[in-house]
Amino acid sequence: MSTITTHVLDTALGKPAKGVVIALEQDSSAGWLVVSKGQTDNDGRIKDFTAEPLTPGHYRLTAEIGAYFAFSGRDTLYVTAQIDFTIPATGSHYHLPFLISPWSWSTYRGS
Repeated sequence: MSTITTHVLDTALGKPAKGVVIALEQDSSAGWLVVSKGQTDNDGRIKDFTAEPLTPGHYRLTAEIGAYFAFSGRDTLYVTAQIDFTIPATGSHYHLPFLISPWSWSTYRGS
């Protein structure tokens, strides 16, 4: 089984993005199913998406960055940022951060 964490950094302000709602979904024969939903803490992190580790499969993290920027009174181009990924085997930890600004976003596999 595998675990997942995320971190959202507001690169325009140079600080963690507090209060970003993020959904973790898994692709299934019935379509995309919400596995978990959380909100980033004061450090911009969600450390415990699920109580149980994840099985191999196709997943996605969707961060509601438009709402985050609207809350702070900033315009943005993007409503969401999404990381679409696969977990090929059990036993690994996946840390998938979002680096966001009002006009761009990116990701990488962290540690």
